[in-house]
Amino acid sequence: MLTGSDLLTKVKELGDVSKSDLVRACGYVSNKKGGGERLNFTAFYEAVLEAKGVNLGESDGAGVGKGGRKLSYVATVQGNGNLLIGKAYTALLDLKAGDEFEIKLGRKQIKLTPTDG
Repeated sequence: MLTGSDLLTKVKELGDVSKSDLVRACGYVSNKKGGGERLNFTAFYEAVLEAKGVNLGESDGAGVGKGGRKLSYVATVQGNGNLLIGKAYTALLDLKAGDEFEIKLGRKQIKLTPTDG
């Protein structure tokens, strides 16, 4: 699989070919159990973006919750009225049990501010 400047050079060389041929020519192909080939479009496009210097923010683990799932940054009020933030968010902010916050209500927002205590 080509990466970096080699990948960008190959893409320019191939010019106006089909996407499948482009992915295949750059080496983003794997074999299926049945003997056929699988074109790895996602890996190819991620490599192109990386080669162009686009950082998708996945390499540092920020915004990733349990099992590598991306955090949605959406919370839902539970049936008992509680608003659960979740462990992935508290870990991301390095919050510990017992940390205290002041709750400030705005027109359409809730702001949590850490207290000095």
